Amino acid sequence: MGLNVVENYGWTTAAPTHASTYITPAILELVARLGVKKIADVGSGNGALCADLARAGATPVGIEYDHAGVTLARQTHPAIRFYQAGVQDDPEKILAAEGLFDAVLSVEVIEHLFSPHLLPLFARQLLKPDGYLIITTPYHGFLKNLALSLADKWDDHHTALWHGGHIKFWSRRTLSRLLTDHEFSSVSFHGVGRVPYLWKSMVLVARKC
Repeated sequence: MGLNVVENYGWTTAAPTHASTYITPAILELVARLGVKKIADVGSGNGALCADLARAGATPVGIEYDHAGVTLARQTHPAIRFYQAGVQDDPEKILAAEGLFDAVLSVEVIEHLFSPHLLPLFARQLLKPDGYLIITTPYHGFLKNLALSLADKWDDHHTALWHGGHIKFWSRRTLSRLLTDHEFSSVSFHGVGRVPYLWKSMVLVARKC
């Protein structure tokens, strides 16, 4: 196993994850609003989101480190190209084959990374000038954190028993700081799932400077 890498996330099915019910519609709406077509999905898992993007008229390319996820994606969606690579890797081969992208997506990935700064660095290499980086991750803010405390849900929420699970917990402020520190400018913020300020996840859109 390489440094700071979980090699087997546990992909066993081609079905969308439970989070897709509230994240995918928001992503598709943003992609349409931004007018981006050529999209790299970094952490594409089993390829379900790439398939939704393709059905919506985009041209997605999946990038996933987990071998089982890439195998499932290629078997289930043979018309879409998937590469086995992680944010710690050099994207030279992907760029040689695909060229630069209008947008990079990374959906519910950054909370799993030991070295999250590698994600914006990897994305910058894939993006055209002024290209968009769209990141989603579970939302944390004062009211949600308070609700978790009052409901005694911290052990469930921060479980240490999930192999390859969440190891970083982001607020809008901390994720925005990560992106600006790596030469992205903030474009928009969106909460998804549940009522405002108790959102399940957040979506940050940034632009390559």
